Amino acid sequence: MALSPAITVQVVLAIGALALGPLALAARKGSRLHRASGYMWVTLMLGTAISSAFIRDFRLPNISGYTPIHIFTVLAIAGVAGALIQVARGNIGGHRRTMRRTYIGACIAGLFALLPSRFLGEWLWHQTLGLV
Repeated sequence: MALSPAITVQVVLAIGALALGPLALAARKGSRLHRASGYMWVTLMLGTAISSAFIRDFRLPNISGYTPIHIFTVLAIAGVAGALIQVARGNIGGHRRTMRRTYIGACIAGLFALLPSRFLGEWLWHQTLGLV
């Protein structure tokens, strides 16, 4: 059971965003570290969201292969866009809240993707770790 190129790209980007998110959120606001890690996180998160649009599953309840988890794709793009608009307008509190919510929502999407009934969950829990 091999991962398709689309899934491989999405997993690599998602792991990067997962790992970098706490640094971006914890770094002193306005610092070079915060901005650099934030720009990188935004790039990783948008890449994760966009690449997920190329992963479809016709086995589960779907519309043209898009399952309910794809709602997180739209939410991630909207969250990142909204946070960037807020910081550009000087609404730092709104930017902070939206980025936190987007990060948490992405983590929740990742948990759904790792359910044993989904492809990645099957690959991780059964094929790779020999569990479930």
